Amino acid sequence: MPHPILQTSALALALMATAASAQSVRTEQNISLDLANQIAAHTVAACAANGYAVTATVVDRAGTVRAVQRADHAGPHTLDASRLKAYTSASAKNTTLAMMEGAQKNPAAANLVHIPGYLLLGGGVPVKVGNEVIGAVGVGGAPGGHLDEQCAMAALAKVQEQLK
Repeated sequence: MPHPILQTSALALALMATAASAQSVRTEQNISLDLANQIAAHTVAACAANGYAVTATVVDRAGTVRAVQRADHAGPHTLDASRLKAYTSASAKNTTLAMMEGAQKNPAAANLVHIPGYLLLGGGVPVKVGNEVIGAVGVGGAPGGHLDEQCAMAALAKVQEQLK
């Protein structure tokens, strides 16, 4: 007949193992290819309506590129700029304009520019479902990061119903 202490210990170990395995798997929402393409298209269209030839890059929650659209006449540099802005925004879960302004005002935050792959220029905006960041859009090519951001925000407004 097993000893009661051994039975209790075995039961406790089994419960801890079950709890540990339950904590090791997470379920996360992520941006679909269809939604990424819609956001990229709406972003380029919003900027085109204002006379700006831009590139829009949409990344998933991990910063991996899901969609890119480059307007006719957008400069070649806009490809990398939009990708880096999207990556920075997804990684930091913040707009790149807010990050840039924070780095300008706070000497300690100025070191953010040294993180590989970060670009602290306006135009990167997180894509959220509630408070959860599922991706980001980066825009490059308008004559100012604040204008890049406006195009991204207009695009997100167009797909807002899908982000619930």
